[in-house]
Amino acid sequence: MAIALTNARVLRGTSLLDGQSVLIRDGRIEAIVPAPGVRGLQKVDLGGGLLLPGFIDTQVNGGGGVLFNDAPTIESIRRIGRAHRRFGTTGFLPTLISTDLEVVAQAIAATRAALAAGVPGVLGIHIEGPFLSVERKGVHDQAKLRELDDSAVGLLTSLGSGRTIVTLAPEVTTPHIIQRLAEAGVIVSAGHTNATYAEVTEALRYGLRGFTHLFNAMSQLTSREPGVVGAALEDPASWCGIIADGEHIAPPVLRLALRCKPHERFMLVTDAMPALGTELRTFELQGRRITVSGSVCYDEDGRLAGSNIDLASCVRNAIELLGLPLHEAVHMASLYPAEFLGLAGELGRIEPGYRANLVLTDENLNVRSTWIDGQREGEDL
Repeated sequence: MAIALTNARVLRGTSLLDGQSVLIRDGRIEAIVPAPGVRGLQKVDLGGGLLLPGFIDTQVNGGGGVLFNDAPTIESIRRIGRAHRRFGTTGFLPTLISTDLEVVAQAIAATRAALAAGVPGVLGIHIEGPFLSVERKGVHDQAKLRELDDSAVGLLTSLGSGRTIVTLAPEVTTPHIIQRLAEAGVIVSAGHTNATYAEVTEALRYGLRGFTHLFNAMSQLTSREPGVVGAALEDPASWCGIIADGEHIAPPVLRLALRCKPHERFMLVTDAMPALGTELRTFELQGRRITVSGSVCYDEDGRLAGSNIDLASCVRNAIELLGLPLHEAVHMASLYPAEFLGLAGELGRIEPGYRANLVLTDENLNVRSTWIDGQREGEDL
């Protein structure tokens, strides 16, 4: 059955348009027409809210009381997706923190099963480690870290459908392995890395496409060694994930970063932990006690350990803390991550032919409802 979403301000490109109806049929946007032209369809009155492209989060460690590492199963993916959907996330990649390769294999198998079963919102998997730098490991378990050699390439390229992101430290592998991953369709991102500027620029030539939580857990920009941060900000083509919670990165630093390369190469991520969407204030991460404090999480030594923020709040912060217009902040949570994932032909816009992944908010970006492939929140949960 086709439906018509009416009485909303619809974000198309850079403009919020009044008087438009979005027609949905078979999970996709069929047309966008003037409201008076809707006849013979079931109408859904959106109460004058903002209708935005659904948000896409490429780094989701957990939510709804579930940490993907603890239970890499299809049911965990489903629960994590439910928790984030309440805050406008209609596409996500469950993210696995450094662990044994046997667990990586389980997580890939669970993601493959979730994709086959049509679990709402899941787009693939993000494997964050264990191919990381000891010097920049953050809260990752040092005992799990290892170099990336040929033996793991088959595993990392085995998902078979959806998207795979692998976060690695370029210095713990070779440019040719990065090239093999990229040629196999893996999206290679640099993170938890102490690489030099020269090492990163070489990796970019061999297929490195992104930077995981820019500024955090990587070598910094200094006067004589630009480091990972310098290489990321200088390169106009690569994407940078940013956690806009006001604490992982000071807002003035993010504002400076946004002047260095095109805005369309930045995307908002949450790096969310299991407390998201719950009342949890502590949880366990690989044997360590993690405490939730506002929108961030800390381990027992006071180190950052992911976040407790949702994407709608990140969009709001991008407007309030970074001074971005609404459309640009929304694009950082929808269109730009879709482009990073190679899905910009079907996600990230409200346009005919696109999947009907949408979020309805009020003027303050409080989420009121979502649609994933045309199914409204509550109809497929």
